[in-house]
Amino acid sequence: MEPSLNELMEISEARDRAVRIRQRIPPGGLFAGESWRISPVPYVLPPELAKELEGLGRVLLQFYRALDLLYRQSVAGKQPAWVAGLLDRGKPADLIAWQRHAGFRHELPRVIRPDVLVTAEGLKITELDSVPGGIGLTAWLQEVYHETDGGTRFRLLGGSTGMRDGFASIFGDAPRVHIVVSEESAMYRPEMEWLAGQLGDRFAVRGVREAQVGPGEAVYRFFELFDLANIPGATEWFDRAARGEIRITPPPKPALEEKLALALLWNRNLQEFWRRELGAAFFDKLRALVPYTWVVDPTPLPPHAAIPELGLTDWRQLKTLSQKGRQLILKISGFSPAAWGARGIYLGSDLSQEAWAEAVERALREFPEHPWILQRYHPPARQPAVWYDFEQDRPIPFEGRVRLCPYYFVTGEREQARAQLGGVLATICPLDKKIIHGMDEAVETVGAMIP
Repeated sequence: MEPSLNELMEISEARDRAVRIRQRIPPGGLFAGESWRISPVPYVLPPELAKELEGLGRVLLQFYRALDLLYRQSVAGKQPAWVAGLLDRGKPADLIAWQRHAGFRHELPRVIRPDVLVTAEGLKITELDSVPGGIGLTAWLQEVYHETDGGTRFRLLGGSTGMRDGFASIFGDAPRVHIVVSEESAMYRPEMEWLAGQLGDRFAVRGVREAQVGPGEAVYRFFELFDLANIPGATEWFDRAARGEIRITPPPKPALEEKLALALLWNRNLQEFWRRELGAAFFDKLRALVPYTWVVDPTPLPPHAAIPELGLTDWRQLKTLSQKGRQLILKISGFSPAAWGARGIYLGSDLSQEAWAEAVERALREFPEHPWILQRYHPPARQPAVWYDFEQDRPIPFEGRVRLCPYYFVTGEREQARAQLGGVLATICPLDKKIIHGMDEAVETVGAMIP
């Protein structure tokens, strides 16, 4: 159990901090049309969990390297062909061609953000995101919590400028950086405009029709690859980046943006590959962190075979599981508007039998174009937290469920690339919210330790 509010500060001090934080919200906000609850304190992590997060970037960068290699070797016939076939499902031919282009061979995402749940069993990584929202918000939170505390009570993970410095570092010596935000991602534009304003004239937020990218400049791709039809300049940017004329991150590699990559980590046929490419320590670490994950593939099994860990002989048998047996999350893997923002996610134990059956049927029906995954659900542990109610003018202690989003920024090239923790966004939802994401009832704060 972490320290309570009363142990950390007096009520009057809590009010002063909350007011100062609210006053610092930029006039245009940070998320278009969205709000959150303000906590007077950051989320305090035990030292062992903070240390685990600080070292996790190395592991995840190596996972991306191995996943990229697995895809390329699958295409080349050195690994099973079904791997590339699965990762390419539903993708247009031109995007697959960009993914396989020699000019992007060594390119990996420069921002790595896992979704990490704090459970009774420790940390659990449920997703990886290489086009994440929250970068500007977390940078702003670092700044305002540092200003209200001065480092006297809390040591912020990443420090007071870790997010800002980390984001600026990923573009090398590019003289200008164009942060291109699509209409699909428009709710995140205010936070990126705030961040660009802090970083100076080198950075500018552009709409998809506004960016005029000069030689040697960089593009930060804040748009999803499924949305390319609405991004008129994307093909030109990819072509110029492949020729080395400009930089673009994340690269156009949809295989690295599929949630089913976590299911491949559990596939027994690939176990030797993962152990070799990750190393035994990183392999064991990831398997301890990532819940067991399956690809929901409707291909019929032989009558004597069963799905590992579930003991089912047909995916439709998922429908018949009891509520207790449905401690499972069903979600679309990627390359779809439903694959982000807590859309396209179903928690079996939280649904009626009928609603769960409909979700299972949808996953099976959409497999040819949009594969789905099934993941074992590890309930987030109850955590003490507090938010400030400005209407009642008092802090409200509560118990919530916590999702941590550490942001790792990758600098350097190829084998010399390193992932550095920039900061940790902590989203704390009330106990009645089983799927944790940003919402009006959630607290948004940053991860910290007590010095």
